[in-house]
Amino acid sequence: MSRKLDLRTGRPVWFAYRSPKIPTGALTRDIKTDVLVIGMGISGAMMAEALTASGHDVVCIDRRGPMQGSTPATTALVQFEIDQPLIELSKMIGRGKAEQAWRRSRLAVQNLSARIDNLGIDCRAAPRQSLYLAGNVLGPGDLAEEAGLRRQAGIRATYLSPKPLAEKFGIDRDGAVVCDGNIALDPRRLTAGLLNKALERKARFFAPVEAGKIEDSKDEVIVGTKGGATITAKHVVLATGYELTDMVPQAAHQVISTWAIATKPQPKKLWPGPAFIWEASDPYLYMRATADGRVICGGEDEEFTDETRRDALISDKTARISEKLAKLFPQLDTTPEFSWAGSFGTTTTGLPYIGAVPRHPRIHAVMGYGGNGITFSQIASELVSSALDGLDDADAGIFAFNR
Repeated sequence: MSRKLDLRTGRPVWFAYRSPKIPTGALTRDIKTDVLVIGMGISGAMMAEALTASGHDVVCIDRRGPMQGSTPATTALVQFEIDQPLIELSKMIGRGKAEQAWRRSRLAVQNLSARIDNLGIDCRAAPRQSLYLAGNVLGPGDLAEEAGLRRQAGIRATYLSPKPLAEKFGIDRDGAVVCDGNIALDPRRLTAGLLNKALERKARFFAPVEAGKIEDSKDEVIVGTKGGATITAKHVVLATGYELTDMVPQAAHQVISTWAIATKPQPKKLWPGPAFIWEASDPYLYMRATADGRVICGGEDEEFTDETRRDALISDKTARISEKLAKLFPQLDTTPEFSWAGSFGTTTTGLPYIGAVPRHPRIHAVMGYGGNGITFSQIASELVSSALDGLDDADAGIFAFNR
């Protein structure tokens, strides 16, 4: 049914912090439900919470268990800035659609912040600025133009030349774009909080359960499981992250490898904010701080999915990330206390695919999250829950498979 991946290796920093347990049951008989969500990571959790809030009967399954896939490997820079800068995305899909995609991404982060507050989820959420540094893809002139395009789209952005960048943030670069409106959080605690809210609304969780054959008709979808039981649903949502089912088109989507480190806590040595930082470079470096002052830094992405090859590079890649981080912030102790490798999906435009699978109107899928995984998971929960409620979302076409 799905293309299996070893989604992460090493010990991500989030295992240093406690998160609530998610109770699951054994699937021992055939069952029926309104919506079956396949996958219990951050995407599945957002789907389950949103759908139960709308009154749907929801069943979730996962072949590993809650939060056991790629969710713990995220560095959780929850930002609205899409991997593809506005200046480049406008050339790819047209300026109007590019602006619409960026505005929807910003709205999603605002909605997620309100959602966390309203549900009372303790995931260490805190507002953050972001710094987009000049690099080998966009130089200072390009970044000044990028800031202008963002402002014209209604997104507050400021271009900093080298002197104010050094004075305010202590960073020696040719320039940067600074934006507000992003969130730092603990992704496991967020996922657990959303799943527990869905449980309170009588969602049913079964794991480990692996989906097998999927058969859909005009009125329902029947999913066979490797244990022999079947699940009959009015709709199915494939929230399987980067392990895609065979019926989902792979066009314009690719899975790549990335590496990350986390340092010991050193809150007094952090840069101001501490803002999210990422580079207009290829490969690019990105970093953030945890609530207790660790620095998480990742990057060195490569376009391959071979897990053995990816894992063999952990030592070299994390040493390089540590070295680059030390060059940017000499005051930090960049020795990794945690290091890990992971896989994630990306698309040419940096925009995910969200919506009904072509020729399968009752099966909805999400794929191609890139560096905005949690932000795009929020958008997916909004688009899919609206579709299942019979509502038209004005932005659905931007993310649809047939766009």
